[in-house]
Amino acid sequence: MTGSSKNLHSTVLDYVDRHRSRLIAIVRDLIRIPSENTPPTGAERSCQDHIAEVLRAAGWQPELYELAAVPGLREHPLFEPGRDYSSRPNIGARRKGAGGGRSLLLSGHIDTVPRGTQPWTRDPFGGEVEGNRIYGRGSNDMKAGIAMNLFIAEALSALDLRLRGDLVFESVVDEEFGGVNGTLAGRLRGFNADAAVIAEPSFLRVCPAQRGGRIVQITFRASGGILTEGAFPAGVIHQLTHFLSAIPAFAAARRRKATVHELYAHHTDPVPVSVTKIFTAPWGTGEPITVPEECKVELYWQLMPGETRDEVDREFFEWFDGLFPQRPAIEFPIRWLPGSAILNSDPLVRELADCAEAVLGARPPIVGIEGPCDMYVFHQAFATPAVLWGPRGGNTHAADEYVEIDSLVDAAKTLLLFVCRWCGVD
Repeated sequence: MTGSSKNLHSTVLDYVDRHRSRLIAIVRDLIRIPSENTPPTGAERSCQDHIAEVLRAAGWQPELYELAAVPGLREHPLFEPGRDYSSRPNIGARRKGAGGGRSLLLSGHIDTVPRGTQPWTRDPFGGEVEGNRIYGRGSNDMKAGIAMNLFIAEALSALDLRLRGDLVFESVVDEEFGGVNGTLAGRLRGFNADAAVIAEPSFLRVCPAQRGGRIVQITFRASGGILTEGAFPAGVIHQLTHFLSAIPAFAAARRRKATVHELYAHHTDPVPVSVTKIFTAPWGTGEPITVPEECKVELYWQLMPGETRDEVDREFFEWFDGLFPQRPAIEFPIRWLPGSAILNSDPLVRELADCAEAVLGARPPIVGIEGPCDMYVFHQAFATPAVLWGPRGGNTHAADEYVEIDSLVDAAKTLLLFVCRWCGVD
């Protein structure tokens, strides 16, 4: 490491340590502005307005743009119709470099899943700090990541660092519930770069791969009641128990047939199959005592990079149609989400891992993340190298979601150091 590199390294790390409280404050401010995604609508506008103000104060010139105004979006093969984007703008901003360096995009989604009906022990929109944790809806997924990117935007101005390559910031809407239209709009709007770092909560791992995901909702129906002239009615219980008892066989077949990508070789179950919802009727004494005539089940299974929609759906229907003489009603509520990956030898992966090692003192794991996201849009539709990098947290999508502050500080140090290395400092 040269003398100038050592100086830059120490300057970057010292800045983050001295402004740790500012990083925490940005996260808390974002949590306190709800931005729930409730398809087909969402409420991201207020949070996007706030982000734009932070960028302007740091000397950036953000552009808020409506998705409906993006040429070619609705005609693109990846566009998924059926969402309402009224007053749900994306944000994009570009900090021009001095020239001679590589460009980089810092991307993230500002929408969160809803608060939900699970009991929270803290205000989901309070941004409460307890020990090493910041609590709140979206704290981990992924307002901490957006805050990290905003913090870096401020740091470049405060440190008066002139990058050689362009640095691009974006905050997109509608990533949750299989939405990628916001990410797609950013690419078509022109907020692109030589590579992208997406601020998902990667738990301080460099993640060049994502799993795919498929969700099906199944409705079982039968006659119910409780008083009969013959045998006690079973309603949908036989169908439900038969289906649930068959799931382990489907999961075992998935594990046998799926080709495990090298970035998932360490996972105990690279292609998990899960029941995520079972619903028969509202609970309580306000409802009559009767056997259920209808039951809805949601099945969610994950996929390896390289698996195609045709082969995944064919495998499911061959198994499912063998369970019942007549197929129950089914619906695929969200889009098909493919798995995707770039090589772990890609310069983006290697150089980000180098910066993480310099901060953490040990080489970070280079693995695939345990779920779907919008990274495949970069890889497969725009041939842009992209990785996931972010802090550690917990209860993601659940009550009392949180992000760990120390890991967020380490993630910010790594990313700021990487921005300087990748883009170059003039």
